[in-house]
This record gives sequence, structure tokens and C-alpha cells, in this order.
Amino acid sequence: MGGNTEYIAGHGYLSLGQAVNVAQNSEGGVDQRLAQFLEKRLAEVWAKLNAQPRSYILPPDEFALLNYYRIRFGDNDPDHISSAHATTRHHISIAAVALQAFLGDTISQILALSFLSQPIVYCIIQEAISPLLTIVKRSPIDSGLFIEHFRIRSAHLDLSSQDTSKYGVVPPVLSPASGCDSILMEHTFAFSYGQPFIGEYNPPNCSFNRVVFNFTVTSAGRQFDRLGLMFLGDIEVFRTSTAEPTQNGIIWSYVKDMSSYHSLFKKPQKIIFDLGNLIDDTYTGSWNTKLTATFFTAEDDIEPAALILPISARKAGQDASSAFVVPETQAVDTIVLPKTVKKAVVTISACGQATEEFWWSNVLSSDTNVFENDTTLYGHSPFRELRLLIDGRLAGVAWPFPVIFTGGVVPGFWRPLVGIDAFDLQEDEIDITPFIPLINDGQSHTFEIQVLGIDDDGSGTGTFTTAIGSNWVVTGKVFAWLDSSNTTITGTGPTSASSSSMKLQSAIKQGTNSSAVAALDYSIQVFRTVYIESILHTAKGPKTVTWSQNLTFSNIGTLSNKGNDQIVDQFTAGKQATRAGYSKSFEYPLWVSSSYNAPSGGNITIDASMKRGKNVQQLGDLAFSNSWKTFDYARLPSTSPPDHTFLGSDITNSQNGTASYLSVPEQKKSYGSGSTEQHLALSGITMPHPVTVLHSGASDPEPAGQAQSARPPYQALYQRNIIATNNSVVYDDEGYGGQSTTASSTTFGASWEQQVNRAGHSGAREFAEMQVETMLGRGPALAGESVFEERWRI
Repeated sequence: MGGNTEYIAGHGYLSLGQAVNVAQNSEGGVDQRLAQFLEKRLAEVWAKLNAQPRSYILPPDEFALLNYYRIRFGDNDPDHISSAHATTRHHISIAAVALQAFLGDTISQILALSFLSQPIVYCIIQEAISPLLTIVKRSPIDSGLFIEHFRIRSAHLDLSSQDTSKYGVVPPVLSPASGCDSILMEHTFAFSYGQPFIGEYNPPNCSFNRVVFNFTVTSAGRQFDRLGLMFLGDIEVFRTSTAEPTQNGIIWSYVKDMSSYHSLFKKPQKIIFDLGNLIDDTYTGSWNTKLTATFFTAEDDIEPAALILPISARKAGQDASSAFVVPETQAVDTIVLPKTVKKAVVTISACGQATEEFWWSNVLSSDTNVFENDTTLYGHSPFRELRLLIDGRLAGVAWPFPVIFTGGVVPGFWRPLVGIDAFDLQEDEIDITPFIPLINDGQSHTFEIQVLGIDDDGSGTGTFTTAIGSNWVVTGKVFAWLDSSNTTITGTGPTSASSSSMKLQSAIKQGTNSSAVAALDYSIQVFRTVYIESILHTAKGPKTVTWSQNLTFSNIGTLSNKGNDQIVDQFTAGKQATRAGYSKSFEYPLWVSSSYNAPSGGNITIDASMKRGKNVQQLGDLAFSNSWKTFDYARLPSTSPPDHTFLGSDITNSQNGTASYLSVPEQKKSYGSGSTEQHLALSGITMPHPVTVLHSGASDPEPAGQAQSARPPYQALYQRNIIATNNSVVYDDEGYGGQSTTASSTTFGASWEQQVNRAGHSGAREFAEMQVETMLGRGPALAGESVFEERWRI
């Protein structure tokens, strides 16, 4: 059990939020022992408010408790309230007064509104730095609640938007109102494992240099999150995942610039869209999809590759997905490049599934049995490396971003906000131009993508290994640019100087009983440098080309309470560059604290908190266009600088939140709640600040003779701060050019009745029932193997 749970006879260990959920969904009267627990906690909440009337912040579970009693005993007629709950009523009344005192003049104008004659409860929700005032008012037409959200010290209020949208927060891409539109797919994925959508693409009857996808999905019922891959022939061009639906239904649309695949869209193609799904009496949600492409011409300097070749299983001829499943199969392909290639880039699309979905929470292989049969732990360390080999030689690496899908950790995090990159899994890029002297001879060459972890001997010594868990879904492709004069490119090289090192530590803490393990502490650090150089002989003379990388990784974790509780603190950072003007630096911070309780035959509970981010600064391009080139500048205010040409882009993206999950086997239902905040900002870089990684592993952040600045100058292009709590977007502030243009609060749901009748009046929502391991990547021995397989089947 976690530290925030309490044993309640007949119910097992429950947190406050979970106890409220059980009470809300109890038919008839609430069990006396449960009622006593809730009333005791209500008294504690009042004591906190009384002690700190001007500073106490109500956490979500205490907010849920007040809402529960507000619904249950909020009738104006005192005869409807039993004397046994007189104290409870008194506590609620005083809590309202205390919160009013806390708010003071901040809410004085709101207090003057006409609904003051009705009973109200005031609550403050604070996520990170964004305080929100929530006024919970009794509905005049229903016994439920209507929740109005106000941003403190903000006069703007908009409750007109009532929808079931899912949100993937990304900068808007250029997509004009007029263009050549083509529907590439309209298809429902129901029982679709091994049955991808197959369609035919034909180029439009218009000229174009830009392509934009709009992928729209609707679903209703109960279903796991699913992975989707789209291929043009054998080449993967789009990888996405689904949000978990609700009984009332959800919808989302994702817009993606596809101009880098211009050469593919100039020719007829077979479309293969693989979105495996299962339908039965329990998991009823199908995916109704529509994919539209818009073709248009824009004045820009995007230079797409002339040739794109797959690194894949090449199963388009069998009407099947061409993805490799690693390590069950090797991700190896042979490619023949023309002799006129002047630039070549490999992109890698890879993500962990099944026992590798939560690779970042794994432990050292020597520690997987520390808690014996109490908790299953997965090994090969929390480090993963994607390694590109050309004819067996190291050409570069990629350290993956830890994508968390919408069923991951706790599903309540991801309604309606989804995790970073969940709707568009980004690819990693490796410049293989230094390998041109080796591979542009018109002969076949072997390209292999490996996924590596670390195995250790239990004494601090580790080695990289490809014998990881199952599995990773992997594809790649080669983007090639050809010499305009059709000149054969020759050269010398490549030469390389690459290195890696690691530091592994783990320590077991014994409990009071010397035979029991109290906690496992572990830490992993990995360092990697790559430097590859060649000289190309072109029509304009010799040209030195390079590819350099400098990467660092650390993961510090603790497992305790028989493995039920875990804290992960991970940080991945890197810099990579070419001599041709491209450079990229990135940071992937990740912190997750999770705790589960899964007694045999009892309720399953999970509580978690998380903070994560993806921060990328990039100058120049490799295969995919820099973000500033695909941005929709028509949205900028008229006061913005007219020059929209930048050297690069800077993107900061962060999420933080808390969530809970409760599975009640006797009800055959699962419930969840959560609150997540996301900040996204895109800026154009206006002055050079290249990052060059030297073969020695050191970095030279400035050209010789240029003064170094702490940060390059930026021009703000887009920013968004959005907060979601229990299926509701409670605050959404979107701006362009450094100016806030829209700030609104909305309630998620189509009607009051739907809001009230959903599982749990305080915000709990019904979710697909899952095993602990499918959400956390660790857990007790599986009681339902079929559930484990169904979510992760490839």
C-alpha cells in the first residue's frame, strides 16, 4: 500500500480520492465504515482551512470530498438532512466562509453575481504556478453540479465551448483555406489486428510544394490506447497513437506538415495504415478515422529530398505493415543509392511496446528479483540507445524521447490532454553524408537499426546489449539529395572517433526484518560521443563533411514498499551538428512518482505524479523542415516584426500533473481522475548560436571570434498554457507573437445530465480495466494474461 492510503474494513486500502469514488458509486446508502472515514477526513480538511484560512490550497482529493458532500447534502430543505450529518453540514458551511475570507477582494465582483442566493462552495486548485478559482454551484434543473471556472484576477469567462475534444498541444502549421484536398482514408478500425487499411494514392491535379495532413478520429465506448503506423508503400510516413475513449465519445484532429515527403507525393502510392484494435463485449470502442491531405504552393526555402528509400521489412506487397519488431527480428535492410548523392540523412521511428513501453522505469538486470515474488521488475536498465550501422560500422545513434501513451502510468493524466508526442511520434535524424564515399557506388549496402540496453554483473560493470525485452516497433528511411549537374560524387573516408562510458550503482536497504528488502536505490549514467568525417569530391572542389554527437544520460530511482512505490528521476541531453550549418541541442527531463496497491482479489489502486519536458533548439535542417518554416505566420498579430526568416527555432514543452486510478473487480469497473498542466512555446532564433560537437567530446558553442551569450535572441511565435482536471479543460491561454490572444475556461461534456451521470460526480471517470503492469511497467504476477496481451499486441 502507498503512504496516502488507509485501511477501511470491507474495502481494503483506499486513498481519500478513491474512497470518495467508491462512495459516489455505491448503490443505496454508503457503508457506515466508509462514511465514518469520509466524515473524519472532512473534519481534518476543515481544521486545515481553519488553521490557514488565507493560504491553504485544497488538493484535488479534498476538493472531491467537498464536492461529494455538497451533492449529497446540498438540498436547501434542512428536513432532508439527517441529524447524523449535522456536523458535516456545519463543516461545509464554515469551509465556504473560510475560503471566502481567503479570497478576499480577489473575488468581490464575482460574489455580487445573482446566484449568490444559492448554496455555493469555494475551492482553489493550484497546479504549478497557475491558480484557478472554481465556484461549485447547485444546478437549478438537476441535482448535480454545474462547475464554472474562473482564472483569478481575470475578467474573461467563456463557457460556450462544450465538446469532447482531445488535445495534442503543438504549434499551428501553415494550412491555407484553399488548396487541393484529397481524402486518403475514411475507415473504421474495429477488429483490425493484421488487417490494415489498404488504399491507393494518386497525385492531385495541381502544382504543389507543400503537403499537410489532417487526421481526425472519433470513438465511443471502452478501449485501450492503440499504436498506428501509416506507410506509403514500404516507407513509414506517420506514426500516431490513440486517446482512450469515453462512453459518450471523443474526437480529436491532428494537423501535420508532410512537405518533406514531397517526392513520394509526386507519384502514385499504395497507402497502408496499420491501427490494430480488438473489439469484444468489454472493449467496445472502434476508431472512426478520416485522413485528408491538402496540397498547395507556398513561397519558402524548403528543399525536400529527391529520393526516399525504406529501411523496413518491405511487406507492402503483402498488404501488411513493414515495421520491424525488435528484438524478435533484426531491423536490417539493403539499399542501393545512386552515384550522384550529395547529401544523405537517415531517420529512425522507434517506440517501446509491451514490456518495453516503460523502459525508462526499468532496473538493472541484476536487481530484477530484489523483491522476489512481490513485484515483477523488468531489466536491461532504464537506458535505451537506437544505433545505426552501415555495413556494420557505427554511423550514429539516437537516444529516444520517453513517450507516455494515454493508457500509461495513470490514464487520468491524459484526459483530455495527451502526452507529449503521443499523437505524433517524432523521428530521430542522423546525417550519413560522411558515408557517401562508401555507399554511393551503385552497390547494395546493409543498413541496420539496433535497440540496445545495458546488462550488468551486479558489481557495477555493465555492457551494451541487444537482448532487451519485448518489444520495439522500428522502421527507418534514407533521404537523399542529388547533385543538380548529375555529377558522380566521390571522396575519401569515412574516418571516425567515437566513444562511450557508463557508471552503474545500486544499493539494497534492509528492513527491520533482515530478510526483507525495504528499498532498492539505483543510478545509471551513460556518456556517448560520435564523430565521423569524410572529404567529398564535387564539381566545385573538395568538401569536408562531418557528423558529431555528444550525449549524456542519467537515471536515479528508488523502489520501496515491496516494489509497489517507485520514484524515477531521468535526464537525457544531447548536442549534434554538421559542418554544413545544422546543429541541434535537446533536453528530456522526466520525473515520475507512482504507487500501487493490488491485493489478491481486492481493489487495485494507483496514485502518481509526474513532471516531464521536451526542449529542443535547432539551427538548420536535416530531413525534416525546421519548425519555424512550417509555422502559420498568418496568425501573428499585426504588430509582429514583418521578417519571418529565422536561423532556427527553440521549442520548450513541459507537462506536470497528478492522477489516481481505482479498479473495483466486484463492479467490473475502473475509475480514474487527474489534473495535468502543459506549457508550450515556439520561438524563432534571430542570431547565430551554433552548437558544434567536437570529436574529442567537447563542445564549441560559438564560432571563433564571436562573443558567447547565455541564450540566443528569440522572437516569440507561439505559446500555450493549458490545464485539464478530470476530463475538463479548466484553463486555456493561447498566444501568438508574445501576445495572449485567447484565454478561456471550458467544461468537458455535452450537457449537465452527462456531467452528473458519469461515473463519479467529483470528477472520477470510467476507464478501461487494466492490469498494473500494463500501466506502470511493473507489478504483481498477472491475473489476466489476455488483458496484458490485448493492449500491447502488435
